[in-house]
Amino acid sequence: MIGPHDLGGRSGFGAISPHEHSAPFSAEWEKRVLGLTLCASWPGFWTLDEFRYALESIDPATYLSVTHFERWFIGLETLLDRHGLLEVDPEAPGNKLIAGLPAEAILRADQVDMGLAVGPSEYSHESLPRFSAGDRVRTKAFTSSGHTRLPAYARGKDGIIESVQGLYTFPDDNTHHRGSNPQWLYTVVFEGRTLWGSQADELLTTSIDAWESYLNAE
Repeated sequence: MIGPHDLGGRSGFGAISPHEHSAPFSAEWEKRVLGLTLCASWPGFWTLDEFRYALESIDPATYLSVTHFERWFIGLETLLDRHGLLEVDPEAPGNKLIAGLPAEAILRADQVDMGLAVGPSEYSHESLPRFSAGDRVRTKAFTSSGHTRLPAYARGKDGIIESVQGLYTFPDDNTHHRGSNPQWLYTVVFEGRTLWGSQADELLTTSIDAWESYLNAE
């Protein structure tokens, strides 16, 4: 889908103003949101892709008016509720509490570093990728009703395969519990004017990572 998160190439949002310091948190409560998210994700009730989609599905007016970790909190509440992990607070029926979890599903202090380090894993493979470095490709132009990692600004555009990254989980399916369905993942490079128009710097290029089903031979 083209949600409120997919802002690449859009105008009217003003200049990007990066923080003057490199501190990851601007308030103490943000640390708690990160901690809650890690702990709630540890049992594996949802995938990282489903978490991303929960954020992307926030109402656009809300998404664009709240902070990064406020989005995380909204997304976490959505997933806890969806997976039946919230229960009514008996002392305040208008509120909900996180339901009890089995001991083996609790993130221990000595597991935190491992939980933070977990990332996508490359699959072993016997098949060969459809494309090779240097091949010219065109990304597909489509509208998705669910999660996709192909940004709107790069759909229906001509590019060149820069490198073959390997075989990785296909997020469009993994998000919606249709299995990991691994696909070949490529880095595709585009000329700036292909994406941003004739006013773009002629020396500018932009690279994205794209799964094989996003691509056609040019």
